[in-house]
Amino acid sequence: MDGGNWKEMFNAAVAGELWLVEFHAKSGVDVNYAHPEFLSTPLVAAILARQPAVVAYLLQAGALPNLGSEFDGVTPLQAASQTAQPALETLLLAHGATPLPPEPPRKRGWAAWWRR
Repeated sequence: MDGGNWKEMFNAAVAGELWLVEFHAKSGVDVNYAHPEFLSTPLVAAILARQPAVVAYLLQAGALPNLGSEFDGVTPLQAASQTAQPALETLLLAHGATPLPPEPPRKRGWAAWWRR
C-alpha cells in the first residue's frame, strides 16, 4: 500500500469526494488503515466530517464498524452519536457495530433523594 494514496483517500473522505474514495478503495488502499501521522480511520473521519455517502461506501467496501480512531478517541458509532447523526448510527448498527451502552441516569440532586 502506498501511504500517499491512503492520505489522498483520507482527505477525500473528509471532503466528501466519493469518486476519489471509491477510486482508491478499488485500487487496493486499505479502508481500515490508520496512518501513523493521522491516527484516525477514514470511516471515523468521514463521520465526523458529516459525509454520509462516503460513510455508506466505506462500510460497503469493508470498513470495520467497530474500529476506533486513536486520535479522536471514539468508535464510529460514538462519533455518529456525538455528532447527532442518527441515520449513520442506524447504518453502523446494520453493519455490525456494537451498540452503545445506555447512558447512566442523571443525578437529580439531594432534594429528589430526600423525597423518596
